[in-house]
Amino acid sequence: MHEKIIDLETKFSFQENLLLELQEELLAQQRQINELVRELAAVKAELAEAIEHGNRQPIGTGEFEKPPHY
Repeated sequence: MHEKIIDLETKFSFQENLLLELQEELLAQQRQINELVRELAAVKAELAEAIEHGNRQPIGTGEFEKPPHY
């Protein structure tokens, strides 16, 4: 009986550790998602501004740049 309790406590300890690791990973992923959402919002705002000002060229391209095949 005593061995079963020790075995259960050991399993519980490993499961508790695994849950903590999973929680840390989940938080890291959520931070990454939040950062990507902020970046996407910035890109959307930049695109909307470019469209509003009538700039049909992608941002960062010059009017006299050579096409990529040159």
